[in-house]
Amino acid sequence: MEANTRSTGRLPAAFLTPGSSSFMDFLGDHSPELLPGNRPLPPVQGAVEAPHGTTIVAVTFSGGVVLAGDRRATMGNVIAQRDIEKVFPADEFSAVGIAGTAGIAVEMVKLFQLELEHFEKVEGTVLSLEGKANRLSTMIRGNLGMAMQGLAVVPLFAGWDVDREKGRIFSYDVTGGRSEERGFAATGSGSMFARGALKKLYREDSTEEQAATAVLQALYDAADDDSATGGPDLARRIYPIITSLTEDGFKRFSEDEVSELARAIHERRLEEPDGPRAALL
Repeated sequence: MEANTRSTGRLPAAFLTPGSSSFMDFLGDHSPELLPGNRPLPPVQGAVEAPHGTTIVAVTFSGGVVLAGDRRATMGNVIAQRDIEKVFPADEFSAVGIAGTAGIAVEMVKLFQLELEHFEKVEGTVLSLEGKANRLSTMIRGNLGMAMQGLAVVPLFAGWDVDREKGRIFSYDVTGGRSEERGFAATGSGSMFARGALKKLYREDSTEEQAATAVLQALYDAADDDSATGGPDLARRIYPIITSLTEDGFKRFSEDEVSELARAIHERRLEEPDGPRAALL
C-alpha cells in the first residue's frame, strides 16, 4: 500500500472553524450524503421488506415520565428479532422510543444523540426540552422521502423538563409533525390497543412503579391483539424495556425489576386474561 505522504495529520479547516451549533447543519454542508434522508434507494417493485419495530408507550407520573417498548421486530408476517432494543437515552434528561423501520430508526437516534451533544459543547448549555423535541421533528422531516417509500420512522420522545419540573411526552407523524401528549401516549402497530388500555389505567398521581406497571399492562394488551407486538416472554426471559426520566435523570429499570413486574402481571392474568377491570363510574 502506498503511503500518503501529503497528509499532515491535521483535520480539515471545516472541522476547526466555528459554525452552527447544529451537527446536522454541519453534516449537511460538508457531507450531505451521510444524512439518512439523502441516501438514494435502488429502484424496487412493491413494498420494501425490512425489519420494523412496533409498539412504544409512555406515561407521566407525579415525579416524571416512564417510556417503554416491546422487544419484537417483524418483517412482513415473520418475527425478525425477539430482543431488539427500541428505547434509548437521548441525553441525561430525555429518551426516544422508536417505531418503524428499525435500521433507519436506530441510525436516526444515534444522530440525534450526537446533535444534542454537539449543541451542548458548542453553546456551553443544553437545549430546552422543547428545543430537543423540535430538533427531532426536523430529523424526521428529513426522512420524508424514504418514508414515502415505506421506510418510515415514527418515534415517541419523552423527558424531564427542568424548567417546568415535570415529565412531558411528544409524539410525531412521518412528516415531522409534533404534538405534545397529555398523560400518556403510544405509537407503533399496537398503539391502538395500548392506548385503549392506558385510558383505563392512567392515574395522574401514580408513583413510578405504578406507571411502570401501567405501561407493562398496556404492552401486554397490545401483544394480545397485535401480532407484531411482543409481550413479556417468560420462557426466554425477554422483557420489555422500561425507562424513567425524573429530576435525577434517565434510569433504565433492571431486568430483575421488569421480570418481577411481568411475572406478577402474568400470574394475575391467569385469573383474569383480559387484565384489570376499570370501574364503570
